[in-house]
Amino acid sequence: MSNHERSLTTSDSALLNQIVSQVCQAIITIQQQQPELLMEKYRKVQWQKTANQSALSAKFTELLSQTRSRKELINKLQLYLKAFLVPAALNVPIISELIAEIRNHNPVISDLNSCLNSTLFPALVPVGIGVLLLDAENLQLKINTEKFLATICQCPIQVKIAFANWSNRGKLDVELHERGYDLIHVPAGRDNADGKMIAFGSSIHEFYPKAKEVFVCSSDKVMTNLCNNLQQHGLTVYQVSQHGENINIFNNATGETIINSIKPLPEIPSIDQFVLQVKHLIKEEQKQTANYWIKLSQISKLYKTKYQLNISNVIAKYLPGKRARDIFISYPADFVIHQVDDVGELYITLFEQQHFSQKEDINPAENNKNSQVKNNSLVNILTTKLDLEKAIKNIWTELSKESKNESFDISILASKFKQKYGKPITEQMKELQIGGTFAKFLQSCSDFQVQLKDNKWQVSKLNSPSPASVLSSVSSTKINSAADLEKALKMILTELTKAANNNYVDIGILGIKFHQQYGKPITKQMKELQINGSFIKFLQSCSSFQIQQKGNKFKIVPSVTMTSG
Repeated sequence: MSNHERSLTTSDSALLNQIVSQVCQAIITIQQQQPELLMEKYRKVQWQKTANQSALSAKFTELLSQTRSRKELINKLQLYLKAFLVPAALNVPIISELIAEIRNHNPVISDLNSCLNSTLFPALVPVGIGVLLLDAENLQLKINTEKFLATICQCPIQVKIAFANWSNRGKLDVELHERGYDLIHVPAGRDNADGKMIAFGSSIHEFYPKAKEVFVCSSDKVMTNLCNNLQQHGLTVYQVSQHGENINIFNNATGETIINSIKPLPEIPSIDQFVLQVKHLIKEEQKQTANYWIKLSQISKLYKTKYQLNISNVIAKYLPGKRARDIFISYPADFVIHQVDDVGELYITLFEQQHFSQKEDINPAENNKNSQVKNNSLVNILTTKLDLEKAIKNIWTELSKESKNESFDISILASKFKQKYGKPITEQMKELQIGGTFAKFLQSCSDFQVQLKDNKWQVSKLNSPSPASVLSSVSSTKINSAADLEKALKMILTELTKAANNNYVDIGILGIKFHQQYGKPITKQMKELQINGSFIKFLQSCSSFQIQQKGNKFKIVPSVTMTSG
C-alpha cells in the first residue's frame, strides 16, 4: 500500500459502523411507527430484511466515510436523511435524539492521520468538547431538555457538573450521577451553589483546555458575569434559564434565544379522533354563533385552546408537507368547504348538518341582536335558482299560516328572507347569478303570481305543481337497498344539473340535497343500509356516476350510457 492510500483504522471503522447502525435502526423504527414520514418511494421497502438493511448500511457507510470532521459528518448525515424523509420528519424526537447521540460519541483519532491521505479515508477529527454547568438548587434540568441542548451545540457535551447541597436534594444526586454528572457539594445556605459555580466556571478554560462551548444552566441573573467572562476567553456560551414552562437558551455571541417547552406536547390523536374532535368544535361554534359556516382560522384557534395542540401538528404527522385546509379537503364525507376566491378566507361546515332548535340557536336576551343571522336549519344552503324558489315558497307558506292571507307585499317576503338567511334577497340573487329585480324573479317562478296593486307588488301562490314539489316527491320513495339509494341520488343529481345548467355538481352539494329531501345525512342512510366506506367510495361503486377531482373539490357527473346502434 502506498503512502497515499489507506483504509479506515479499526477504531474509525467501529465508530462509523455504530453510527450507520443507529441511522438504519432509526429508519426502520420510523417505518414501523410513522411510515408517512418516509418519502413515498421508500415507504413500501421492507427495511427489516437483511438484504435491504445491508444495502442501506453500505450506502450510508460510503457517504459518511468521506467526511473530515464530526461537524461535517452531522451536516452530511442530515443532508442524506432528507433524501429518505419528508421535511417535517427532521424535527421528530427520534431524529433529533439520533443527532444528539451521534454528537456525543467519543471522538476517535487515528495516529496515522498526519501522514496518510485523508481525502480518501479521513478519520473523524474532534472539534472540541462541550461543558455543562448546572446550578441544581436553582434549575431542574430534565433529560429531554438535556438531549435538546445537545442538538444546539457543535461539540459533544462530554463534561457535566452539577452544584448543590446534596444532603437536602432527595434522590436528585443519584439521578444526576447516573446521567453522567460530576457532583460538587456546597454547604447549606443561600447562594452557596451559584457562588461555587461562578468560581469554578471562571477557570473552566484551565480545567478543560479543549472546551469550546459551555452551557451555564441557572435562572439566577448573577450568572451573566460568568457568561461574559467565559466569552472573553473565546468560548461559545449558552445561558440556560427557565421561564414558566419554557427553557430559554440564550447565545451570548449571537444574541439569539431558542425556546424549548418543558411541558410535553399532548399525544397526537388518531386521524379518526381528530375528525371527531373538529366536528364537535364546529357544532359547538355553530350553536354559539348561529352560523353554519365557520372560518378555518377560528377552528384552528378553538382546537388549540381546547386540546393544547396546533392543527399543524396533526397535519405534520398524517399529511406531511400539506396545509391545514388539506385535511378537510381529504374528508369530503365529513366536511364541506367554501372559499369566495383563491386568496379569501376558507369557510367550513359539516357534511351531516344538525338542526338547531330555536332555544339552542339564539339566547332570548339577544334575540333582536341576532335576528338577522338566525337560521333554524343548517341545511338551508341555496345553490341554485330552484333552491331560491323553494325557499321563497316556504317563507310564503309560513306567512300564510300565521295571517291566513292569500297574498303578501313583496317587501314582506324580502324582509323575512333576510331575517332567515342573514342576507338581502338581492345579494342572494347576485350570488346565484340571477339577473333583474326580485319582482321579475318571482314572475319567472311557476309557483307565484305577482300583481301590481296601489303601486305595490303583491305576491300570491299558484296551486299548480312546481319544480320544487316535483323534486320533493323523490323523498316519498323508500330507500331499502343500495340500488334504491343510487336511484334516489341519480334523480337528485339530474334535477341539480338541470337547475344549474351544468353537467357536474359538487359532491358536498349532492349530500346536502339528500339531507334536505330525506331528513337524514347520507352517512346515516349508508349505515342503515350497512354500506361500508365513505360516500365517495359508494358513488365510485355506482354505475350511474363518475367522480372527477377538480382542484381541491370532488365533482360528480352522470355516467354516459352507451347504446348499441
